Amino acid sequence: MRPNPEQQVLSEEQELLADTRLGEAIFLFNSGDWYACHDGFEALWHETAGPMRPVLQGILQIAVAELHLERGNCRGATILMGEGLGRLKACPPNALEIDLVALINSSMQRLLALQQQRSIEGLELPRLVESRPITVL
Repeated sequence: MRPNPEQQVLSEEQELLADTRLGEAIFLFNSGDWYACHDGFEALWHETAGPMRPVLQGILQIAVAELHLERGNCRGATILMGEGLGRLKACPPNALEIDLVALINSSMQRLLALQQQRSIEGLELPRLVESRPITVL
């Protein structure tokens, strides 16, 4: 008997959460080490074929967008930031126990500034923060 899609999501997500490389990639992302975190997320992305793949790809694209910004490539950053946001908006908001809404919001501010050719100085860098479980009373 094949697992239902919800079980597949949980299984793949649980496997990724147990993989120490994910925690390391998140740490590097939050440290602003865009190149190194790119390598970590890319390795996980290549090994993932299920529903968590777009989450990893969206995060990866935002990291590469930030790398482009460091290198002065605003056009490349704008394109990749938009693609990453497009992927993440279609993902569960707490996938991989990350608050994707917070990531989307900070990245969207940066994308809008880039599209309007405004300075991103002073705008919050994207961060991967742990999602808070929702408590139902």
